[in-house]
Amino acid sequence: MTKEKTPALSRALANKISEVYPDLNADILASKVIDAFWPDGSHRRKRGRKPGNALWSQRDALLITYGNSIVDGAHKPLDLLNDFLRRYLKGVVNGVHILPFFPFTSDDGFAVTDYMAVNPQLGDWPDINRIAADFQLMSDLVLNHVSSQGTWFNAYRQGQAPYDQFFFEADPKDDLSMVVRPRTTPLLQQVETKSGSRHVWCTFSHDQIDLDFRNPEVLLEFLRIIRTHVDNGVRIIRLDAVAFLWKEVGSPSIHLRQTHAIVKLIRLLCDYATEPVILLTETNVPKAENLSYFGKRDEAHVIYNFPLPPLILHALLSGTAKNLDKWQRSMPPAPLGCAYLNFTASHDGIGMRPAEGLLSADDQSEMIKAVESSGGLVSMRALPDGGEAPYELNTTYFAALSQTFDGPDAYHLDRFLCSQTIVMSLEGIPAFYIHSMLATPNDTDAVERRGMNRAINRHRWDYGALQDVLEIETTIHAQVLTGLKTRLKIRQKQSAFHPNATQFTVNTGDERVFGIWRQSLDRNQSIFALHNVSRDIVTLPIGTLNIIADEDWRDLLSGDVVQDEDIVLAPYQCRWISNAGH
Repeated sequence: MTKEKTPALSRALANKISEVYPDLNADILASKVIDAFWPDGSHRRKRGRKPGNALWSQRDALLITYGNSIVDGAHKPLDLLNDFLRRYLKGVVNGVHILPFFPFTSDDGFAVTDYMAVNPQLGDWPDINRIAADFQLMSDLVLNHVSSQGTWFNAYRQGQAPYDQFFFEADPKDDLSMVVRPRTTPLLQQVETKSGSRHVWCTFSHDQIDLDFRNPEVLLEFLRIIRTHVDNGVRIIRLDAVAFLWKEVGSPSIHLRQTHAIVKLIRLLCDYATEPVILLTETNVPKAENLSYFGKRDEAHVIYNFPLPPLILHALLSGTAKNLDKWQRSMPPAPLGCAYLNFTASHDGIGMRPAEGLLSADDQSEMIKAVESSGGLVSMRALPDGGEAPYELNTTYFAALSQTFDGPDAYHLDRFLCSQTIVMSLEGIPAFYIHSMLATPNDTDAVERRGMNRAINRHRWDYGALQDVLEIETTIHAQVLTGLKTRLKIRQKQSAFHPNATQFTVNTGDERVFGIWRQSLDRNQSIFALHNVSRDIVTLPIGTLNIIADEDWRDLLSGDVVQDEDIVLAPYQCRWISNAGH
């Protein structure tokens, strides 16, 4: 009956399943997939949602936060987050990515023990539901691995079905030299099971045991998890570390064909969901590999623009947008039905892998020196030859911009606001880490206390103390939050900032100015977004911009009318020059 109701879906699923599980009966497994995602024959679309640009608009902006980034020792952190969102960000951001809010054992939530529950230290599902009622909610599907201390892995060690077939095993004698991974810990971990010693695959840590998607029951279980999240108000599913999903001994075990096929399968289900579910892939890798997760408009709706954090940082530390400009000129527009997620900071560090081929070794070395000089740290990754390379810079983005390659100066605030304004200007959906919105300094005490570099960027604000500093207009925290809110409110009114609006890189003739031109989908509005990434006063001839004659132009940020005179940008000033009436 299910298959008769949506034969097109069943056929499409069977085709996808054949790519992943060629030795299994695709029709039977397709029926199981449908039952997992739509239990009890629940309602779904008769036809898949066609790729388009209606799932997002210029009004969209996301906050990235932990469920307990704000605490007070008395109330549930999720209630405090809800109050913060309503009190300070209502009408400014309309979406929130709450980092893993499930029970966990390590890695600040990314070693999950129970995907169907909310961490009781944060709250419960009704608290999540209240946030989802007012904000587009993103949740993490940590589908590459689970906690070594969770129910699934304990059952695996006891030989209990179906979990005895849930985890990826390998032999230490296997050729694992090609495996690409972001950690330096041993890949395999020896564990004792009811059936004897086994070596399990651990891409990230020995508390995070990789799952074996060669077993379709693993996939089916995660489809049930997605359904639970969607039923609780989640509308953006973030596929964490998805690039490592499928493993093959003797291969790099990253971006394998089966991984892409599984993403396509999940996307297909999202397209048939009555709820507008957006799929986001988290693949912190070089550009071409990252772009591959758009597929042919049949994989991720949205991908992270991972080169942005290191490239924007380099531009503002060096005072030249040369590398940022060169990269942006080479970037394709997102395909129809797809979008970029633009950001400078997240709960992780500033990834250096996406900078490979974009920043020279000398550029990267200078960045590392500057970040370390401002109190930041560097984390390394293992290379196939046994060496190490910088994986990420651990720092808050605000702290990283406290100085330039030439040292500290008086432009910290302006430099930081410039960094976030670039994110707002580019094609795509802007996202802001809570510690960027709040100008949080490096939490070096947390690094010592918790013994992990990433703790430097995961401060927990006392809500009372946070409210106190935000009430005083002269604090750096209030100035940054107010400055970002003001620009975001302006941005959401501009049709030329639709995530899929046309974008071209402007040849400003001065490498100190990063310029892009945006034009609305209906071609009615144009915006020249100019960003001075230096501490110099820069003057651009008006002829630098293709300003249409007989129209009135003004800077949306300053309100100044732009006529035939040269365009002057103060140190780190940004200008959104638009044809009037918008």
